[in-house]
Amino acid sequence: MSRSVVHTDNAPAAIGPYSQAIRASGEFLFLSGQIPLKPDGDIVRGDIKDQVTQVMTNLEAVLAAAGLTFANVTKTTILLSSMDHFPAVNEVYGGYFPSDPPARATYAVAGLPRGVDVEIEAIAVF
Repeated sequence: MSRSVVHTDNAPAAIGPYSQAIRASGEFLFLSGQIPLKPDGDIVRGDIKDQVTQVMTNLEAVLAAAGLTFANVTKTTILLSSMDHFPAVNEVYGGYFPSDPPARATYAVAGLPRGVDVEIEAIAVF
């Protein structure tokens, strides 16, 4: 796996748990967006931190099935029902990427599947 953080002082520095860019080569794994849906079909509702934890657990399981970990993730996209959730999501999400976090984009959207508050997709490299 070839994965390295790309940083320049000629662009704004990261203001959260993400990198400006990740240079990657080799085979990629594109992970579909995960919502706070448990494997048994129950949806985690209520506290946004609990929802994000379930989403990250789901992503971790998919990565593990491919023999990868969060260290292999190069890009994520976070979709939120409201940007009011951003600080709490950042707090939980950042715990999964303690160093050299992936590049990331975050958007507020009009609606998410099953009326949840968060969905996260990822791209990983082998």
